[in-house]
Amino acid sequence: MPEGNSSDVHAAVSNGNPPPEFELPYPDRPEVITANLLKLVEQTKSPRNRFIFKVLVKHLHQFVNETDLTTDEWMTAILFLTRVGQKCTPLRQEMILLSDVLGVSALVDSLNNPVTGGATENSVLGPFYTEDAADVELGDSIASEGKGEYMYVEGQISTTEGKPIPDAIIETWETDANGYYDTQYTDRTHPDCRGRLRSDKDGKYGYRAVVPVSYPIPGDGPVGELLLAMGRHNMRPNHLHMTVEAPGFNKLVTAFYPEGDRWLSSDCVFGVKKSLVVNLKEINNDEEARKRGFPKGGSFKLLSFDLVLVTEEQHRATRSQVDEELKQ
Repeated sequence: MPEGNSSDVHAAVSNGNPPPEFELPYPDRPEVITANLLKLVEQTKSPRNRFIFKVLVKHLHQFVNETDLTTDEWMTAILFLTRVGQKCTPLRQEMILLSDVLGVSALVDSLNNPVTGGATENSVLGPFYTEDAADVELGDSIASEGKGEYMYVEGQISTTEGKPIPDAIIETWETDANGYYDTQYTDRTHPDCRGRLRSDKDGKYGYRAVVPVSYPIPGDGPVGELLLAMGRHNMRPNHLHMTVEAPGFNKLVTAFYPEGDRWLSSDCVFGVKKSLVVNLKEINNDEEARKRGFPKGGSFKLLSFDLVLVTEEQHRATRSQVDEELKQ
């Protein structure tokens, strides 16, 4: 903002766009406001953006009309969204959290990643992904010692035709035994319970981790208040996140959900799919535990899951088919 008495202040100017070439009636009735905005939206150059803005305006204005929204209620909503934005930090994404609990993240992901030829289904990314995961070698651990019960994760990455995909980039992250991601600790100095690795020449992958636990999504912000107002819990079932990328293939964003968790069917962010519910096998073999690199030996849980990727071409074809079906 300019300082009032500064001699360097320049006159305020417009963004450079002229008035529309068509006449607009004065918005002295509610329906004229909507009609005028829809006419102005027609000036949007991008056809896709024009379509999105038109539908957004129609549904948003319809919502206001159907609910007969009061000025105080709308101001409450504005202040709520303002607080959502203010709660965001480089390590906390309250806006993604809002999208998650309203089911929007899951809906967008499902529409954009229809099931194709036996490919692994997607799940929500969630607000705890970071870009600073450390690179680990096959068989290494993504978690420091003492973060939870030992777990080994292994499997193979392949095409829908069963051909192995070597050198695929895998990113994975999870909670520790306390139900916290590393980013939730105020004294975080380095990434923990997360890592980045690559599949081998046969498409196989494997790494040490800890058994994740169910946990509440952050309840100290406006999204937590929203869930309380709706009478909903804020729990997520225990899960292990994973993304997989390889040249020529559609990026997979998914998660594994160990069976038996009480929150599976009512996950507060709608991320669980039946095909992603997995069995953790108990391995009570000290020799095998040490062979796999667990320092204290003893027993560990084994999570085995093969991942199937679709090519970008397959993904585009399936999306086109789904889009056509939705139009009918």
